[in-house]
Amino acid sequence: MVKKWLNEHDVEFDEINIDEKPEFIQTVLDMGYRAAPVIKKDEISFSGFRPSELAKLV
Repeated sequence: MVKKWLNEHDVEFDEINIDEKPEFIQTVLDMGYRAAPVIKKDEISFSGFRPSELAKLV
């Protein structure tokens, strides 16, 4: 849902799949998250599909 929302709103993003790049698991844990997806841009970060937070990225 997050990727669909970002694409529909023409928001560019880089996807890091932790199944393919497990070295990023510790990064996510260090950020305090235990579930994916984790969205981060500048000082904004959150986990999950949260349209109100995603709108701040536009």
